[in-house]
Amino acid sequence: MPRAKKYNEEEVIEKAMNLFWRNGYETTSMQMLEKEMGINKFSIYSSFGSKNGVFLESLKCYKQKLNKLLNKLKESENGILGIKQYFYDFIDFTKETEFGKGCLVTNTANEIGEDADEQIKDSLRSFTEEVKQVFSKILKQDRTKDASTIEQQADFLIISMFGLSSATRIFTKEQLHNYIENIFKNK
Repeated sequence: MPRAKKYNEEEVIEKAMNLFWRNGYETTSMQMLEKEMGINKFSIYSSFGSKNGVFLESLKCYKQKLNKLLNKLKESENGILGIKQYFYDFIDFTKETEFGKGCLVTNTANEIGEDADEQIKDSLRSFTEEVKQVFSKILKQDRTKDASTIEQQADFLIISMFGLSSATRIFTKEQLHNYIENIFKNK
């Protein structure tokens, strides 16, 4: 008969997510995960299969947290101003200290190589595409834009978001605000 788990999977995954978010995927070791999650390697492997399994579950947890911001954007009827507000809200979402932690997806994409696990790369691409599609949906509120313009602007905005995600880790709030204001100038 299998032993009953003495831990809550959601709680340990949230701890793992924060560890990956702070330190990165590559730098986070199994020993670090054991310590942070408060469970041993056997339990980690039994519940999640591997470090990759823990990371993929951490990405799901991260997406659930970020979905609060995305849902607010999805409900927005302010067009491009709604997307601009999402950028500002994202800065607050990343805050841990004076500087932010960036975005777990962006941080990971910046550190992994082309030989990285395909499931992880697919998860990162899928998440980025999902956010881009939300941007496209909001941009369509402006009936004067054709499909090509919307596609180009959505690409520009997702890449800008990628830049903002990285920038929250080292730039001041004033610099980040200047960045956002310039992204949305003339939009």
